[in-house]
Amino acid sequence: MGFSLRWVLRQRKGCGRADCAYARVMPRRRIRVTGTPEAPLRAALTALRTELGVPESFPPEVVAEAERAAKAPAPADREDATAIPFFTVDPPTSMDLDQAMHLSRRAGGGFRVRYAIADVAAFVVPGGALDAEAHRRVTTLYFPDEKTPLHPPLLSEGAASLLPDVTRPAVLWTIDLDADGRTGAVDVRRALVRSRAKLDYATVQRRIDAGTAEEPVALLKDIGEARERLEVERGGISLNVPEQEIFERDHTYELAYRAPLPADGWNAQISLLTGMAAADLMLAHGTGVLRTLPAAPDGAVGRLHRTAHALRIDWPHHMSYAALIRSLDPHLPHHAAFLQECTTLLRGAGYTVFRNGDLPAITTHAAVAAPYTHCTAPLRRLVDRYAAEICLSPASPPAWVLAGLDALPKEMADGSRLAGTVERECVDIVEAALLKDRVGDLFDGCVVDVEERQPTVGKVQLDAPAVVARLEGGATPLPLGERLRVRLTQADPGTSKVRFAPA
Repeated sequence: MGFSLRWVLRQRKGCGRADCAYARVMPRRRIRVTGTPEAPLRAALTALRTELGVPESFPPEVVAEAERAAKAPAPADREDATAIPFFTVDPPTSMDLDQAMHLSRRAGGGFRVRYAIADVAAFVVPGGALDAEAHRRVTTLYFPDEKTPLHPPLLSEGAASLLPDVTRPAVLWTIDLDADGRTGAVDVRRALVRSRAKLDYATVQRRIDAGTAEEPVALLKDIGEARERLEVERGGISLNVPEQEIFERDHTYELAYRAPLPADGWNAQISLLTGMAAADLMLAHGTGVLRTLPAAPDGAVGRLHRTAHALRIDWPHHMSYAALIRSLDPHLPHHAAFLQECTTLLRGAGYTVFRNGDLPAITTHAAVAAPYTHCTAPLRRLVDRYAAEICLSPASPPAWVLAGLDALPKEMADGSRLAGTVERECVDIVEAALLKDRVGDLFDGCVVDVEERQPTVGKVQLDAPAVVARLEGGATPLPLGERLRVRLTQADPGTSKVRFAPA
């Protein structure tokens, strides 16, 4: 069986997360790794960047062009939408704010979603130094100690970011929904916007739960839940898998498990809604770039049926895969193990371009269960700038967009592979650094993966610290989904290897 781990990087001034999904068993002592420049962890992360060829800085000509663009964005015919009180929802310390929203009720019923996306094309001249560098980088890379941005920070965290209380150029989506959350009229145009508040997920969740959120924020729950019901109806898949999270505090790095808040899901539904609307617009005009994922082969679903049986999860034949995963509780170890296995069905996503009405064979994303495209994160992802320009002029996209369209799938695939490698290696390095002085110690955990061909080998997810690592060396098959006492046998930050054996 395969194994896939969702990884999220947060930078925080303190943790204190009582809602951590797996904070049931506290460690015997607090475990940290220092992040000072001379520390082994920082040295390992620096070595990783060197090995992967990650650029240390932007070339002088790129910085110079960014400075000019920040002072004078490209002129365009823009609607003045600065009177609309937009707000953003991001991790607390994020400064590269791609999206701002305003939610309201429509007269006669239903909702209006206004979603402003940073207009990166206002700052990047096609064929210029900034554009060429963005094509080399493709996506922002996140490391525990720093990030390698797609664009210079003076743009991505400054002039182009939808920070509060400053006027910014944006691509403004206006999407009308009926009372059930179904999409009606869609409009997209260039605008000037002004965010009023920079909110984070925990704050939004707390205000909504307490009933103190103002209506534009409170409606995030109403619209998010309506869109989630429609996702169920069309057979879409949202895996509520706890995330393994690296966070920073005072130059120290720690690992924790984080179960996504409902507000995370509601916010994601607004982005999904916009990506689906953009895909429909592209398909209607015959030119675009889609994020596609083929349906999982029958054999993969059959393998999951066997996994469910091994984990003693009741999966009636009449129940769909999408319905089953929504019935699971990620706080239960055997359910969490199954949800981790479910991520294997989400592999194989890619980008598909088409033009002149010649539609591709696959136009849908199997997890979304609808056509979908990436268009809401242009500060951090190259393809989103192209998608925005196509949607703004779907009948006649700019020449530079058409010229670069065919190269996008490979560029994004290469960038996605690099980002995936960075995520995996960073978690492995931090895990090894956390545990390097504890070889021989015993830990409690849950077996979350067992190899089919070699059932004495698998993966264990510890209760604390938040580590998921290879488990091997036992004489009997590993009990998938069961709790197990394990002994740490190897933790080497230099090789990023952590190994456990059944105790």
